[in-house]
Amino acid sequence: MPALLDADTLHPLWPDTPLDGAIVFADPDAAPDAAVVADVHRPWLFGYAPERPNGRAMLVLAGGGYTALMVGREGVAVARWLNRLGCHAYVLVHRFPNATHGVSAALDDAIAAMRTIRGLAGYQGVGVVGLSSGGHLAACLAADYPAEWALAQTADGLAMRRPDVLVIGYAPISTNAKGRTIVPDKPPLAPPEKQAFYDRMQPDAQLTAAPPPAFIVYAATDDVVPVDNAHRLDAAWRAAGGSAELHVFADAPHGFALDTQNLPVSIWPTLCAHWLAQTGFGDGTG
Repeated sequence: MPALLDADTLHPLWPDTPLDGAIVFADPDAAPDAAVVADVHRPWLFGYAPERPNGRAMLVLAGGGYTALMVGREGVAVARWLNRLGCHAYVLVHRFPNATHGVSAALDDAIAAMRTIRGLAGYQGVGVVGLSSGGHLAACLAADYPAEWALAQTADGLAMRRPDVLVIGYAPISTNAKGRTIVPDKPPLAPPEKQAFYDRMQPDAQLTAAPPPAFIVYAATDDVVPVDNAHRLDAAWRAAGGSAELHVFADAPHGFALDTQNLPVSIWPTLCAHWLAQTGFGDGTG
């Protein structure tokens, strides 16, 4: 495992489960900020502490299409950026929707992560940053949980899992769902459980009322996740009575993350840092 992802603290989401063998890395020798997770047997949460804490925490959800996790550049790197803003950051390595873990595994792990973070140290607020499929998962935390799924519902369930702020980047919000694709005759995604997850969880159509403030960032030229997702999410957020700040950059690749240089999209972390400062989640320095 890449130096335990250079984390300051480690948190199992399942009681009494070992870290050894829980996570499979594509390259076990990769540096933490370049790590890619190829499979997850048991979910874990990796904590990163700021030098000057501001009392806020952020859950970080990396992308990877629900078949891998770009946990380095979309997880560890994001956590360290949030640390510079004063936030304690927690990177989730969650299970994938597949035949082994079922359709709801990723969302169940994200909900468990939110509850774990809220129970750790009495933070003044807990937000979420999600990129690519991690952005879809982040938005799902502000949407209705399917009543037919197995996760036990409790009276405090919504309050515990609901983020106080969200940052969502280049996420496939609903264009992977059957009947809502942008690409004509788009075939179902593999494995079937992944397609079923996208079909059942369409956050723009399932937002809870008065969703928390959101910062949304996309690229108009994204050839993997159509920019329609950004407009769907922004419209849904406002229709549900929430506040959303939408940024669409004219030309940027999918997966621009924090390290795409020499394009205007490189300023999005600075814009987001100022927005987080307005919400009380950062000092605005970026």
